[in-house]
Amino acid sequence: MAPPAKQDVGQRVCLGVVVGAHGVRGMLRIKPFTEQAEDVGAYGPVEDEAGRRRFELTIHGVHKGVVLASVKDVADRDAAMALKGTRLYVDRSVLPALEEEDTFYHADLIGLPVEDRQGRPLGRVVAVADHGAGDLLELADDKGRERVLPFTREAVPVVDLAAGRIVAEPPEEVGEPEPADNAADNDGSEGD
Repeated sequence: MAPPAKQDVGQRVCLGVVVGAHGVRGMLRIKPFTEQAEDVGAYGPVEDEAGRRRFELTIHGVHKGVVLASVKDVADRDAAMALKGTRLYVDRSVLPALEEEDTFYHADLIGLPVEDRQGRPLGRVVAVADHGAGDLLELADDKGRERVLPFTREAVPVVDLAAGRIVAEPPEEVGEPEPADNAADNDGSEGD
């Protein structure tokens, strides 16, 4: 079986989002989505979501979990604030290979189908979140119903990236999927 299309060369991964300006000289405040905050600038130039603008980040440090960085041609606070909300991407191929067996890039999990041990579909991974108590897989099925699974070995015993699937044993407390909300996206990427 061919690997899922989402692993094709050219897939982009969001490393962070500009959340505002720092000071008056155009420095950006970036909320990182990387394990180490400074790594938001470690893989070469980043691009906006559309791929129209390219930025070479110079990292100046981390303050209260936010990366402080400058980019060429952004020299004042107004120019930095104009970039607020800009998501910063790199091509998946520039990220290093993971050495630990049970460690995954979120981008490699999103889109994978999830089934139970009997092969019944549970949905597809639409997001991976961590609200402080460990990673969670957010699933949606073909009827738009959602459920959240703890991303633990007990609840998710098999992640087979080569086959493009995940096998899960949802804990009883997870219950049946719920209808999807049409509420505004609240991924927390715009806040401090």
